[in-house]
Amino acid sequence: MLIVMSWLREYVEGLPPARAVADALIRAGFEVEGVRTVGSDLAGVVVGEVVSFELVETKKKAVRWCQVRVAEVEGGPSGTQLSGAGVPGGGTGAGDGVRGIVCGAHNFAVGDRVAVALPGAVLPGGFTITARRTYGHLSDGMICSASELGIGEDHDGILVLAPQTPIGAEVAELLDLADEVLDIAVTPDRGYALSVRGIAREAATAFALPFADPAASADPAASAAVAYPVVVEDTAGCDRYVARVVTGVDATASTPLTWTRRLSLAGMRSISAPVDVTNAVLLGLGQPLHAFDRAKLSGPIVVRAAVAGEKLRTLDGVERVLDPEDLVIADGSGPVALAGVMGGASTEVSAQTTDIVLEAAHFDPIRIARTARRHRLSSEASRRFERGVDPALAPVAAGAAVALLAELTGARPAPGVTDIDHRPSAVAIALPLAEPERLAGRSYPAEVVLRRLTDVGCTIAAGSGEGDDDPVDGDTLMVIPPSWRPDLTRVADLVEEIVRLEGYDTIPVTLPRLPAGRGLTPAQRLRRAVGRALAHAGFVEVLTLPFVARDAADFLGLAADDPRRAAVRMANPIAEDAAYLRTTLLSGLIATAVRNIGRGQQDLALFEVGLVFRERPAGTPWPASPPAWRRPTDEEIAGLDAALPEQPRHIAALLTG
Repeated sequence: MLIVMSWLREYVEGLPPARAVADALIRAGFEVEGVRTVGSDLAGVVVGEVVSFELVETKKKAVRWCQVRVAEVEGGPSGTQLSGAGVPGGGTGAGDGVRGIVCGAHNFAVGDRVAVALPGAVLPGGFTITARRTYGHLSDGMICSASELGIGEDHDGILVLAPQTPIGAEVAELLDLADEVLDIAVTPDRGYALSVRGIAREAATAFALPFADPAASADPAASAAVAYPVVVEDTAGCDRYVARVVTGVDATASTPLTWTRRLSLAGMRSISAPVDVTNAVLLGLGQPLHAFDRAKLSGPIVVRAAVAGEKLRTLDGVERVLDPEDLVIADGSGPVALAGVMGGASTEVSAQTTDIVLEAAHFDPIRIARTARRHRLSSEASRRFERGVDPALAPVAAGAAVALLAELTGARPAPGVTDIDHRPSAVAIALPLAEPERLAGRSYPAEVVLRRLTDVGCTIAAGSGEGDDDPVDGDTLMVIPPSWRPDLTRVADLVEEIVRLEGYDTIPVTLPRLPAGRGLTPAQRLRRAVGRALAHAGFVEVLTLPFVARDAADFLGLAADDPRRAAVRMANPIAEDAAYLRTTLLSGLIATAVRNIGRGQQDLALFEVGLVFRERPAGTPWPASPPAWRRPTDEEIAGLDAALPEQPRHIAALLTG
């Protein structure tokens, strides 16, 4: 996740420099892979006004010979003196603030304000601009594109600024291009951190700064009226669906440079204003959105499981055959989107779109993950849904997108909000106040436990108080995790958060106390004695992997009724050619010998001591797994052992040469 520091500072005021923020996040358990400074290497680029231009025909393409004013006439900056206008190879005098520049782009007109890199200017990447003769003229600078300035990926045309932009102003200062970017590797259990909102909460906690959660308040536009008809048939796959409608959208409106720059630094390219709005909300709040062209929808939106054989052409232009396990968004014509993964081409927002239906939903993480892998279609939306999106965020995110669409495209919010809510009730976790100290080995006062759980966003109430309102009265807290932390499901998860925020470095390093009078068991002493005897006899001990192929017994020439043919298959093998557990040590020893002989080592004396695995009789029942919060009883351990394969310890030796 790329976090733009200027964006992060809008959520948390008073943050220190980026390097200090990165160090604090590392202490809080995040992997910050780097801190990148951008825009500071841009110098000597000013705002200019196109005074005039003429076409210059060449063999390959037509270019423009432009006269660009880069300073007001009064007191303009001195520079290279050029000959008068109209003279081949020259331009108006630089003392008048006008320079002659050759430009290959054609997307600007006389009077437009553009970004001009003067001779001596340095562009991102260390590229220095010089005056040079080209196409029969002396080009005294360069008119820059967004790509050349490092604020976007558009390099087909030059960057045209607002008409009121002051001539001669430094572009780096005007557009606030200097910034810093944190590169954070987010682990799968922390989906909330795939947003500026999530990282802002962690940064505010690390520096004890106030954090005003942008999603804390309900959407003020919420009402009982329905914005667009929606039917959720599969409530297990979609427990929250919010729809908003905006009309009068100017889909051709340009996204402001501040937003295109922000999206670019966060790893996304600017596409169109409506799409940029959905991406901005996704990056800022962490809620994936999808925009449908309302005119292309037929009938109500239906959230359902796909029908076997149904097809959908997604936005990447690929026609996909759907699986009954896929969750789809459909209308009267059939599937129009692969829920939580990617929209369909049939309802895509285009330059002709005027009315948009916005979708903000919460989908089952496992369902989305399986769909994305089934279709080999990973997206920014699926990446977040499969890690857990805040189900309470949908109406707020939809409202933020509506407001941004109104600001950037002139859209008008339609009355009403469709909000179908099938979320289960929150479940409280009973946390004994002594549990953090028991697990971490250091004291955590009740006030610290309460403060850290509050920092995480938990709601806390007393579990064993005597009638007063003190939340730390008694010895147990009833903790309700926040909606954006689906990974907090048990006591150990809450303790981990307390320990993490207090600092792993505050846990004392202590050695466990060994009970007196215990040494090696007779079996351990016997195994070591056998190993030493073989080593003294010239054998070398090897350790091989216990995984073998299905036909390992055939290679050993075992008889059809040999019990060593009954191999146990693993449920999650690392590879299909090593999906079974060994029934003899010989397979590994032979493979080791082959590898050594292939490298010229002919004389070998190898041995291995290890477990082999024998299949249990058919029909052996698998017992229920005991809970993780206590030690299993002896009966439970015996039941688990009885269901496991037999694992006798064998010894084998092999000699060659």
